Amino acid sequence: MEDLVVRDAEVVDGSGAPSYRADVVVDGGRIVSVVKEAAAAGCQRPRATRELDAEGLVLSPGFIDMHAHSDLALLRDPDHSAKAAQGVTLEVLGQDGLSYAPVDDRTLAEVRRAITGWNGAGDDIDFDWRSVGEYLDRLDHGFEGRGIAVNAAYLVPQGTVRALAVGWEDREATPQELARMRQLVAEGMEQGAVGMSSGLTYTPGMYAKDAELTELCRVVASYDGYYCPHHRSYGAGALEAYEEMVALAREAGCALHLAHATLNFGVNEGRAPELLGLLDRALAAGADITLDTYPYTPGCTTLAALLPSWASEGGPEAVLARLADEETAERVRHHLEVVGSDGCHGVPVEWDTIEVSGVSDPALSSYVGRRLDGWATARRLLLADRLGTAVLQHVGHEENVRAIMRHRVHTGGSDGILQGGKPHPRAYGTFPRYLGRYVRELGVLSLEECVARLTGRPAARLRLPDRGLVREGHRADLVLFDPETVAAGSTYEEPRRLPTGIPYVLIDGRFVIEDGRRTDVLAGRAVRRTP
Repeated sequence: MEDLVVRDAEVVDGSGAPSYRADVVVDGGRIVSVVKEAAAAGCQRPRATRELDAEGLVLSPGFIDMHAHSDLALLRDPDHSAKAAQGVTLEVLGQDGLSYAPVDDRTLAEVRRAITGWNGAGDDIDFDWRSVGEYLDRLDHGFEGRGIAVNAAYLVPQGTVRALAVGWEDREATPQELARMRQLVAEGMEQGAVGMSSGLTYTPGMYAKDAELTELCRVVASYDGYYCPHHRSYGAGALEAYEEMVALAREAGCALHLAHATLNFGVNEGRAPELLGLLDRALAAGADITLDTYPYTPGCTTLAALLPSWASEGGPEAVLARLADEETAERVRHHLEVVGSDGCHGVPVEWDTIEVSGVSDPALSSYVGRRLDGWATARRLLLADRLGTAVLQHVGHEENVRAIMRHRVHTGGSDGILQGGKPHPRAYGTFPRYLGRYVRELGVLSLEECVARLTGRPAARLRLPDRGLVREGHRADLVLFDPETVAAGSTYEEPRRLPTGIPYVLIDGRFVIEDGRRTDVLAGRAVRRTP
């Protein structure tokens, strides 16, 4: 007898095809049979050690978060209900060009400082790895050798690679440094990374010219990976920035996945059709392009990320020194408020759109949830929190969000930052919000279309041949949800509230959510690139 049979589920299989009723049988961590209602008529139904009545529930593949910032959270939090309770069974880490491998001791210390606002300082983590392969091994080991809460794949972070080979200076790489970066990317891909990310509004990745990025993308393409850029602007010049990435990937012969593909700020209101037209022309010409979005209008980043690139050169200590100098700080203010900082996507900052979501220093917690009232407050907070402040930017447009999520190459990603007193609710709510608000309430997507965007299509981009579909032989990473009640619980006021309507989540055939509650199962592992 098999381990488990899920009886009478409405199967939405991740392909986009119409749903059907079936019994789904799981054994040894895999789906061993899918017995459709018609096929079961008049014959003996499958039996198993455990039977789960799924009447009224939809069974789908586990959701794949194509843009996650759980690089340290998976190592410090065995519960990780932020993602497990949403039905997420796989997260893609190493995003936005900055993460914790490959590094040496110097670079690790610098990166930890630079992205404290994303992942915390990491003082509770034993950073006993340096290479990509060692980090993936650490994820496999997880807690006391038992694994991690959900599966995780990794992108080689181009900014970290540049910090390791070149430093944090705004200059072109020497031929020797470029060769070193190519080697680091190749090693990361050989050790299991699925592609490479960039953060082209973050230092030091933003200092790379297109020729340098193209050379690194050629390495990624040689391993059948993909390039995932946070491109140079989501505000003024956003369409040109998208076009730059499409042209770069075409030149390199590399698959392209556009991270959190939004069009923000007043200059881009209603311009989603222009972006989609650009993508359609590239796809028609043979380009391999996908994208991800989160179903919310505000963005989320660090306060320091808004600074002009010249003020961010040299790493965190250099930035703090500039902010402490009155004359230099005035130059920064002028670039932010008048010129339009490249860190703020070329748009003059509107302070009342920026809400503090988290601080590193608990003594500054009174700022959390407040909108900034000007440069003086922002500067004071940057210095006092030593660049560790996270913020929400209320600069998005709902019509752009809806138009982009309808596109045929769309996938889902939370961009979820789990740090801070009031993190963005997308960290806890992205996937049930897609199903509850944009499928059931608004009808922007059909249920089958939405599930394909959250499962089968991401698995295809990641080149994972046995995930993302309800198929015999596939991994038993599965979600059962009630289509009538599934909804995000998280709000801007209570961002850590868990979703409703997702009673069961399985990873590798084991229940990580059962009867709506988190079990103690740690079934997640590192998912390495499939050659």
